[in-house]
Amino acid sequence: MPNNVGEEKIALLPEQFRDLHVWVSKWAMPTQAERARLRASSSAEEMKMFYSAVLPHLGEALTYLREFPLTNLPTPAKQLLFLLLSLAEVSTFVEFYDCSNTVPNAFAEARLVAVHRAPLL
Repeated sequence: MPNNVGEEKIALLPEQFRDLHVWVSKWAMPTQAERARLRASSSAEEMKMFYSAVLPHLGEALTYLREFPLTNLPTPAKQLLFLLLSLAEVSTFVEFYDCSNTVPNAFAEARLVAVHRAPLL
């Protein structure tokens, strides 16, 4: 179940994606490091629910985002992009690892640190 729904972010998705508003406050993270931490701290059920809710909107969302240059996204489109990036973050773990928070036989995730010199958007 979605957590921490923030009213200020709810209004920030494009109207046609209103079904996804409940996921924004938790999952629309602007950096890869935040998305990775969120994925690693989420339960299998949380990842499955988020994945199942957002995946059906993926095609329409990508079509919508193509209307804008990446360097000049309006805030609603930016929030949508951040949701899709979180979907990308969890999808491998949902599809291949049965929502496990770790990859079998892999380096400890703490050893892989994302460095952000400047915000993506």
